[in-house]
Amino acid sequence: MIKKIILICILSLSILTAKENKMSIYDYNVKDINENDVSMSKYENKVLLIVNVASKCGFTSQYEGLENLYKKYKNEDFMILGFPSNQFSNQEPGSNKEILEFCRLTYGVEFDMFAKIDVNGKNEIPLYTHLKKEAPGILGSESIKWNFTKFLVSKDGEVISRFGSTTKPKDIEDDIKKLLNK
Repeated sequence: MIKKIILICILSLSILTAKENKMSIYDYNVKDINENDVSMSKYENKVLLIVNVASKCGFTSQYEGLENLYKKYKNEDFMILGFPSNQFSNQEPGSNKEILEFCRLTYGVEFDMFAKIDVNGKNEIPLYTHLKKEAPGILGSESIKWNFTKFLVSKDGEVISRFGSTTKPKDIEDDIKKLLNK
């Protein structure tokens, strides 16, 4: 009986310790499009839509929808974070400077853009490892399948949902509004 009680206490303590040590998106650092270090804590208390983007993809026109959402809700503690990735059929071959120029000139992008990254594999950035773990895809798959996969994050840093490439930004608007009104 005493062994069972000790075992229960040890298990309870491990669960509590694991919860206390759980990483939040605010614990990560990333590089902005100009290669400056940015702490994700900069986005605390904001609803975030984090998207892996590409300039030469069939879904590239989603930049327009993303920018529309950003303009509509930016004054309500909402931010979009664009992370270019060249991991899918070489659809983001340009430099960070070229990517930013394309986004600004073609789609008027004003939301925050970051340095080109890997979202899968041994060189993926830790933020994406966290996002994928917190919101796996279909059948529990963690890998990103294509450009314009979107992660919706609440104001307290909880990864709420993952949306595939075919989900248009406007189709996420109701989910964003719910999180903004909490």
